[in-house]
Amino acid sequence: MNSIEKALQKKNESSLAENKVVKPEMENTLESESSIEKAQANVHLGSKASAREGSQNSKTDIHIDLGILNEKGFVSTDTQRKLINEEYRAIKRKLLDNAFGPLSKSLNNSNIIMVTSSKPGEGKTFTAINLALSIALEKDKTVLLVDADVLRPNVMRTLELKNKEGLIEFLLGEKESLAEVINTTNLDNLRIIPAGKSHHLSTELLASEKMFQAVEEFANRYPDRVVIVDTPPLLGINETAILANLAGQALVVTEEYKTKLVDVDKAVQQLNPDMAIGFVVNKSEKVNSDGAGYGYYYSGGN
Repeated sequence: MNSIEKALQKKNESSLAENKVVKPEMENTLESESSIEKAQANVHLGSKASAREGSQNSKTDIHIDLGILNEKGFVSTDTQRKLINEEYRAIKRKLLDNAFGPLSKSLNNSNIIMVTSSKPGEGKTFTAINLALSIALEKDKTVLLVDADVLRPNVMRTLELKNKEGLIEFLLGEKESLAEVINTTNLDNLRIIPAGKSHHLSTELLASEKMFQAVEEFANRYPDRVVIVDTPPLLGINETAILANLAGQALVVTEEYKTKLVDVDKAVQQLNPDMAIGFVVNKSEKVNSDGAGYGYYYSGGN
């Protein structure tokens, strides 16, 4: 057992009682004809979403180059079977169970999942995008990806797209409604809100009543929606502590052999103790059926 896994196990045993580690490697790999791939093969991803935000637009607001993402190692949205697809399928299943299963009744805004880390550079945006892509493959769920890392927005950059008006413009009142900053994509089940422009009052804007109202709309407007919020790192950033009070779940991304246990412990202390907390070990060394590889482990809270 490597150091990061030991650290997470220790944290789970002491702070998150009754947690259970789930290793997602190749979960459900026997589903050779899974509903996810059938949905992709039929190119029928969520017609319900198309009739909602952006329904006034006949064109796609954002076109994601899925081929480039595939080459860069992201979750594949076609019928190709990849190890990372299986890993994120396992990760998302726990999160979706929290969001819509029995536990959801005990969580505030259970369908809002903040993806964060203790410090920059540990892979939180990569994780947020992969999670959004994986959930977008669900037949009965839609996903909204929100870039709330307003200090260092990275979602659009990672997707190799130009930044657009987004969350900050809405909070400033420059855009009257959320619909104006919710962008449709070429994946029918996926919507994106970019961070927008930088602003010196970002902390105050994220703590504003308008942000609380936006979160309420995120959480309650559509019963099939999952909201993935890419937030700043937890340590030393005021904005993240504010956002932690708005989400029902937190996914803390760690990097194996890099993230320190003391930082993970400090980061978790910044989170709302009533939320469901999980951990993803990014770039985790593991051995697959071919004898080598890298992957992602999920260690879940609640």
